Amino acid sequence: MAIGWKLHGDGRTPPPGEVVRPDERLSWPRTAGIGAQHVVAMFGATFVFPIVMGLDPNLAIMMSGVATILFLLIVGGRVPSYLGTSASFVGAVAAIRAAGGDSATVTGAILVSGAVLALIGVLIHVAGAEVIHRVFPPVVTGAVVMLIGFNLAPVVATVYWPQDQWVALATLGFAVLCAVLLRGFWARITILLALVFGFVLSWILDNTAGRITSVLPGQNLLDGAGRSCTAEGAYCVATAFPHERVDFAGVKAADWFGFPSLHGPDFKTSAILLALPAVIALIAENTGHVKAVSAMTGEDLNPVLGRAITADGIGTTLASAVGGSPTTTYAENIGVMAATRIYSTAAYYVAAIVAILFGLCPKFGALVAATPGGVLGGITVVLYGMIGLLGAKIWIENRVDFADPVNLVPVAAAIILAIGNVTLQVTDDFPLQGIALGTIAVLLGYHVLNVLRRPEDYGGGVIAPAEEEIGGPVRPAPDKAPNTDAG
Repeated sequence: MAIGWKLHGDGRTPPPGEVVRPDERLSWPRTAGIGAQHVVAMFGATFVFPIVMGLDPNLAIMMSGVATILFLLIVGGRVPSYLGTSASFVGAVAAIRAAGGDSATVTGAILVSGAVLALIGVLIHVAGAEVIHRVFPPVVTGAVVMLIGFNLAPVVATVYWPQDQWVALATLGFAVLCAVLLRGFWARITILLALVFGFVLSWILDNTAGRITSVLPGQNLLDGAGRSCTAEGAYCVATAFPHERVDFAGVKAADWFGFPSLHGPDFKTSAILLALPAVIALIAENTGHVKAVSAMTGEDLNPVLGRAITADGIGTTLASAVGGSPTTTYAENIGVMAATRIYSTAAYYVAAIVAILFGLCPKFGALVAATPGGVLGGITVVLYGMIGLLGAKIWIENRVDFADPVNLVPVAAAIILAIGNVTLQVTDDFPLQGIALGTIAVLLGYHVLNVLRRPEDYGGGVIAPAEEEIGGPVRPAPDKAPNTDAG
């Protein structure tokens, strides 16, 4: 059942070796406490990513709660999970905005991607989970996740870090120390702790060292004659000027209660093409999370994998339709379940309701929006790098063989195309750039090369020689790319 839980034992913490299953719950006060842990676990990334995408963090928090409730209903309560803001679209959003797109263009592109994800989920539900591995083998999904993360490096270098390099460095150092030295629950909220640290440090510096002189994105644009201008008009250059690191003016002006600002989507083909590659990353992410929950609960969740992906797509579509951020299942909350052995979906309903209430407090949203750029500079170094390395994690876990040129060459080309933000101008108004171009390169390159090569061609890679060349036995030629579907 989607709603309705049996009381586990006496409602207290389960004894050693026992777990609270998704259709069970502890006493309501304890369930509320677990729900609060889920809120804290998802909180940092769920409101940091909307900020870096230029979207409303209040609306993102509120819609994450709505999307989570929809997710739990669609999967029939079998997959306990929270849907927070997805990082997979950050690179595409940066590219869309760099090309002159606004928030409506961004959310329109994300909405289409969410709808595509939902349709793919339906296909998986009908055809079976194995279809994922045929179309998107680990070598492809790992490459897409990696290029999404590493494509964001210029955003850190040119947008956030220059605003306050020393605060950025201090925030980065604090995040690294927390990740290494802290354990358990505190280690899972490293990003949130680093954000609070950087925020407080910036406030202290404002009151001790005074203002900082730096460039703020989109502000103080001047033309060659020193006159104010806009980026769409004459040649404009952003100039540095003195300003406080933390500006609480918006917080003071905001109300305690009110609805977040909503806006409708705008659909542009070029923006949609930039956002679509994130769908591959979301498929890989959702699949991994469902498998993790399945392993923890001991229940076969393959029959509901398609429904879980569909639910995530519907959540993203609904959130972006009103101007919110894309959603995805959160590993942070899976970590909470692993630590507590409590898989009750009741706790997720509590977390979702709390998130919706947070979203209805504009003053909270204004406080989040006041996060200094230098703080975001330090945090995004870690976040973007971690996104990229998740791609490598997929390769390692699936034993992808890069001695095989069918695996190596498309991935190598795709990553450089994405990181270098290379543009292929198909027509005057239809460019393929960065993430989109890299995704097409690895997806088509892998499948086309797999079809073209002969079985006897597999005798060593571009970098690694065949085993017979170094005195070892020759492996039998595979029918398809080796090890890409390993579990």
